[in-house]
Amino acid sequence: MTSPTLRQRLEPTLRKFVHLYFRFARGMTLGVRAVVLDADNRVFLVRHTYVTGWYLPGGGVEVGQTFREALDMELREEGRIELTGEPVLHGVFLNSHVSIRDHVAVYVVRQFRQDRLPEPNREIAETGFFALDALPHDTTEGTRLRLAEIFDGKPISATWRV
Repeated sequence: MTSPTLRQRLEPTLRKFVHLYFRFARGMTLGVRAVVLDADNRVFLVRHTYVTGWYLPGGGVEVGQTFREALDMELREEGRIELTGEPVLHGVFLNSHVSIRDHVAVYVVRQFRQDRLPEPNREIAETGFFALDALPHDTTEGTRLRLAEIFDGKPISATWRV
């Protein structure tokens, strides 16, 4: 049996080092967003306290967290929304030109319930459901872009599927 070369001995250590470097240097590069549609086909948007404009609810996917776990957490935190059915994955999009997340998984949510009791959340200033043709004037360009990608100008029916 031949002994391992220097490269073969160093490669596992080098891979661990590179992996650790990118975890610290490029943390939180995955995100999740939800297009939550109510029975009247209005989309749920949030306004944060620390930035201007209206956004789709969502955020980063933490280390060791699945997209679904992140989606559940963000909807609870930002909109007091609990999923009652399975969300539909619309797709995973290159997103670095829109936010700090490199890639964002976008889900369409139709089955949910919303807790009407206000829970203090220091990050959220306001929430609401809006008709697609009557979005607030300060809805962010990234949110408008994402909605345009998904709906492509087509009307949304109650039986609409991604």
